[in-house]
Formats: sequence, C-alpha cells, structure tokens
Amino acid sequence: MDTQIFRVTVRGRFGELSEAAHAYLVGHVDEHRIERSGYTPEGTFTYDERIAFFNLRSEVRTTEHDGAAAAGAIGLAEAETFLSTMGFSHRGLKVTVTDLSKMWEAASRRPRAQRSGGME
Repeated sequence: MDTQIFRVTVRGRFGELSEAAHAYLVGHVDEHRIERSGYTPEGTFTYDERIAFFNLRSEVRTTEHDGAAAAGAIGLAEAETFLSTMGFSHRGLKVTVTDLSKMWEAASRRPRAQRSGGME
C-alpha cells in the first residue's frame, strides 16, 4: 500500500488547570495563535488568550488499509500524550481527519484559472 497523507485536527477544551499550567499558557499565548499554526509531523498546538479551547494540528502519514481511521487514532494518541506530558487537563476531544490526496484530486479537476486564483 502506498503512503497516504492526512491532516489531523484534535480539538478540545481545557479542563481545570494547575496554577503552573495556567501560567505557562498565559505566558506563551502569542507563540500558539492559530495564525501561526500549520499541519506538521510534530504537531502544532494552538489556543487563544481565553485559554478555554485548543487545537492540535498534525500531518500523519500511514500505509494502513483504512488510512483515515489509522491517522485519526495516531493523531488522538499523540494529542493525549502531549496534553498529559504538559500537564494540561482536558475534555471533549474531537478528531477531524482530511485526506490530502482527495484535496489534491479536487484541485486538479478545477479549471486552471480557478487554481491560480484567476491570474494567468
């Protein structure tokens, strides 16, 4: 099986945070804004100054037959490990998986002018 590439987003809500965890998040909020995030193999953690909700975005590659399910499970496990390691309590984790090959196929079917933003 060929390698498949997926974008995995794990969204959740912070639980009750220790003083140290809350202080860390407050002190690093500018580094974790959504505008600075991307889908990377190591994952990107984003939240805003309200410190209520968060996103973990990662690019997952897999050769599993059911790639989307495998990618979602990998992304969720990595998110849980990260949150636990950082001492961030959480709840309500939801996983969204996007198959990049499907995005590329859809883009390749659009007329050329649309793909280039209308600039020829």
